[in-house]
Amino acid sequence: MSSYESKLSRRAFGGAVAASAAAVGLSAADAQAQTPLEERPFKAAPHRGARRPNILFILGDDLGWADLSSYGAPHIKTPNLDRLARQGVRFTDAYSGSATCSPTRFSLYTGRFPGRTKGGLAEPIADRSVGLEPTHPTLASLLRDAGYATALIGKWHCGYLPDYSPTKSGWDEFFGNFGGALEYYSKLGLGGEYDLYEGDVREGDAEYKDLRYYTRILTERASEYVQRDHGDQPWLLNLNFTTPHWPWIAEGDEEESAEIVRRIKAGQKGALWHQDGGSVEKYTEMVQDLDRSIGEVLSALRKSGQERDTLVFFASDNGGERFSYNWPLSGNKSSLREGGIRVPTIVRWPARLDGGQVSHEPVFTPDWTATLLEIGGARPHPAYKLDGTSLAPYLLKGERLAERELFWRVRGERALRRGDWKYYRGKGGQDQLFNLAEDRREQADRAVDEPKRLGELKAAWERTDKELLPYPGE
Repeated sequence: MSSYESKLSRRAFGGAVAASAAAVGLSAADAQAQTPLEERPFKAAPHRGARRPNILFILGDDLGWADLSSYGAPHIKTPNLDRLARQGVRFTDAYSGSATCSPTRFSLYTGRFPGRTKGGLAEPIADRSVGLEPTHPTLASLLRDAGYATALIGKWHCGYLPDYSPTKSGWDEFFGNFGGALEYYSKLGLGGEYDLYEGDVREGDAEYKDLRYYTRILTERASEYVQRDHGDQPWLLNLNFTTPHWPWIAEGDEEESAEIVRRIKAGQKGALWHQDGGSVEKYTEMVQDLDRSIGEVLSALRKSGQERDTLVFFASDNGGERFSYNWPLSGNKSSLREGGIRVPTIVRWPARLDGGQVSHEPVFTPDWTATLLEIGGARPHPAYKLDGTSLAPYLLKGERLAERELFWRVRGERALRRGDWKYYRGKGGQDQLFNLAEDRREQADRAVDEPKRLGELKAAWERTDKELLPYPGE
């Protein structure tokens, strides 16, 4: 195990968390309650018979790598997600497909690098000019063809009506918002448009009026879906929360909501960004509400009797924003530093995976697409080669994952990870090399010491880059 975590004893880790907790005013008991329970290195369970699983794929929005107490946050309590980790597998070296919302969602839905599609070049999508083409096969369309019922509840952010929508790309049902952000009560988006829809009959015809707090609405919808009688048909539910994305509004903050709405209606551009609002305390409140909401959905799943045969996946769509707790990583959302792309990731499937385990294997979003297609008995489209590697042999059979390369590209930055080594070039144009096993914070540039390795990783990045579409204007 190369990860720094694997070198830190449970006692030492607990002491470190307790010390951090003291710095923010938590008691030793609170700190101890938030330390991970004893975890063992991942090992595939002996084969147990199981049906094709239902798939509940949950995304948080702009949640930082260490924003869960099970990942080290000293001041945020996430008991439901911590319980999910205890019941499944927690990944320490899991990454998003990109550093912002839309490209990561493209990489999940297509299983390919965002730069293979025109819509994936937008970082993120901000207008109606591009989106996920309905002709492109997706995780949902391929699983639907294999017999799954499919639904997406929450944030889409892969294009707008009338040309793009989940129901044009393989999901049988859609309830949620099309844009990248919305005000939690009014449902007004960045342009002042109302952005809560059910389906997409025609633009405007599918608007759904509900002015309650958005996270509550999504939680209710998802709880209803997982308790629905699907008969013997397996289902895929993509549950995409907007929490804890700005604006920094928790349930009950109606006055703050009204002020933001007033500014939006007055034509103040960027009012929804809420750059003059928020705090660490408000952000903590939002993350803990996300945890409670996920707990409600998981409780509904348990009551439905489908828990054993449902694969639950939880992650963030990219690294955290300005109030996130990312220590010890550097960088945050929009950056290809570790803090911009390394995300908390938990997988639970009681029928096939033992709980209480931790994996330090480097994995990223397109891997999960390939994995879920294989587990769900769906074949990728031969004309659209996947860029991810199925983790099913590793998770279910204990097969060793071959060393491979994880690739990222955003405007002005590039990164590639091979084993413990990461090649990175930021907007300053300097090629850098980091050994993540020894330096997760990316402070010790090894480029001068390892010129051959640097050249190999740089060449590997450039080979993949040549396969992708160029950015507009380049």
